[in-house]
Amino acid sequence: MQQDDDQTDTPATASADHDGMSPEVRRRAEERKARAAKTLRDNLMRRKQQGRARRAGAADETSGLPAAKTDESAD
Repeated sequence: MQQDDDQTDTPATASADHDGMSPEVRRRAEERKARAAKTLRDNLMRRKQQGRARRAGAADETSGLPAAKTDESAD
């Protein structure tokens, strides 16, 4: 009955953490989370700059898609 008290892990469970995620999966999830956080910070900074430019009366410096066309039916 010595085996019942032995707490050695099998190779598959030895590399997995307590939540069942392997270190590689955990690393990829953390990288995705970091990229998403950076994207959100960049977007917030861009929107703040646009708001400051509007208050100052300066034109927006856009780096994305051009503004939508005006209604063409009014011609």
